[in-house]
Amino acid sequence: MARVLYFLYGLVVYVIFLGTFLYAIGFVENFHFRLFGDLFFVPKGIDFGGHASPWPTALVVNALLLSLFAVQHSAMARKSFKQAWTRIVPKPIERSTYVLFASLCLITLFYFWRPMTGIIWSVKSEGAYKALIAVSLFGYGIVLIATFLINHFDLFGLRQVLRNLQGHQPPALRFMTPGFYKLVRHPIYLGFIIAFWAAPVMTTGHLLFAIATTGYILVAIQLEERDLIREFGDEYRNYKRRAGMLVPMKKGGG
Repeated sequence: MARVLYFLYGLVVYVIFLGTFLYAIGFVENFHFRLFGDLFFVPKGIDFGGHASPWPTALVVNALLLSLFAVQHSAMARKSFKQAWTRIVPKPIERSTYVLFASLCLITLFYFWRPMTGIIWSVKSEGAYKALIAVSLFGYGIVLIATFLINHFDLFGLRQVLRNLQGHQPPALRFMTPGFYKLVRHPIYLGFIIAFWAAPVMTTGHLLFAIATTGYILVAIQLEERDLIREFGDEYRNYKRRAGMLVPMKKGGG
């Protein structure tokens, strides 16, 4: 019964994550569309909806929301935290619980975000506007493809609860560099950077979001690579010499 409950929990968390991820795209891009003649849109985007606030208040609130996600996302990913956390949360649902907390932090950010609508730049050409939207969506595409290259369902906790349901032990960690990973060590982060900066209309709120997330990514990479070196040793050190961190390139070396 516990295995069934864990699997259902993991499945529900995955659905929550998927909805949050899709909403995040609409939120950052301020997407709206027509369906059968009626206008539909995300109820709140990075530049519209929510409470109007003086820019100093909006800056503080938004910075705190971004910090909440950054702290949760990095702290719960550390091995020392996982070792303590799994004394409370069963190991088969540890990853799902991490994904749930990350999704809840993003939902909190969406709900409380204060738009800051001062214009930094605005592309006037319709062709350039559409091109930047396409580049941004291309970034999200890189993110999605990269997750599948390293086992999408493992990354978001579904594989763990399924293996537990089947009575299988989690597989040993293996170091692999499929697809994009041969050229760039962090294609998921690269995709997000592309998606967040390829904005045809860059407002002060969007700029804050892009700067903060890029800064977080640069810090998170250092923490992740420190953990990966501890886990895989020279194998990861050699990989660092072969592939770029965020700029795709194939370097010489062993």
